[in-house]
Amino acid sequence: MKVVKDLYYTEDHEWVKVEGGEAYIGIADYAQDQLGDIVYVELPEIDDEFEQGEAFSAVESVKAAADVYMPIDGKIIEINEELLDDPALLNEDPYENWLVKIEIADKSQLDDLMTSEEYEKFLDEEA
Repeated sequence: MKVVKDLYYTEDHEWVKVEGGEAYIGIADYAQDQLGDIVYVELPEIDDEFEQGEAFSAVESVKAAADVYMPIDGKIIEINEELLDDPALLNEDPYENWLVKIEIADKSQLDDLMTSEEYEKFLDEEA
């Protein structure tokens, strides 16, 4: 499984890329691999606000559907509209093809997430 350095990860296999007071959020390689061929992505509306742990998106594949959970509190400021037209982009590169961009409400919540090294260990334990 591919794990990108300098990102934060959750136990539910979401990733967070922080840029100043904003962050991109997507699903990790492990998640897309488990789902298989992704055929549908549901994204929230701009300006929607979500709390840490709240479902903000859904991803459906030919074999399963999964909610995607907000890793940290934030307000949606951008969605990746390309995924609405071509959900399979998540299978091609789940780290390049983010789901949403948020305005971070509480940066201290990043401490609740795993570093790439911690996430790699977590994946090893899951296997």
